[in-house]
Amino acid sequence: MARIALLLLAVFLVECCHQAYAAIDAYPFPDDELRLRHNALIDELRCPQCLNTNLAGSDSMIAKDLRREVHRLLLEGKTNEEILDFMHQRYGDFILYKPRLQPGTLVLWFGPLFLLLVASVVLFRLVMSRKAEVTNLSAEDSRRLEELVGRK
Repeated sequence: MARIALLLLAVFLVECCHQAYAAIDAYPFPDDELRLRHNALIDELRCPQCLNTNLAGSDSMIAKDLRREVHRLLLEGKTNEEILDFMHQRYGDFILYKPRLQPGTLVLWFGPLFLLLVASVVLFRLVMSRKAEVTNLSAEDSRRLEELVGRK
């Protein structure tokens, strides 16, 4: 019985590994530098079809095409910036995980900082207004407070 369970586990693991290797594209590169640049670029570019997956992790047809396109551009001698510009022109800001600083993306870059500043100002004013309310006691309330504190 234990041998059967072990055999089934081995078959299951081999099958899982086989499926994992099926998703890997093999592109020939003349040197390791181009291979590393390719891997860095497909990690940096987002799949246009998937919600939040880079080209390296996506198994969609568009991601396969874009990996092949990045490979072709690298072999043509394009720089990383030229490849990113090419992809940005075709697919817009969505394809870049780090959107460029331009008028259309100012809210993405500075919106959180602006919201933090507004929240800090609101919190500061709220705390200061409550502090002011507590310190403005009438003479009667001050006398009563002194009596209560003095009893302890």
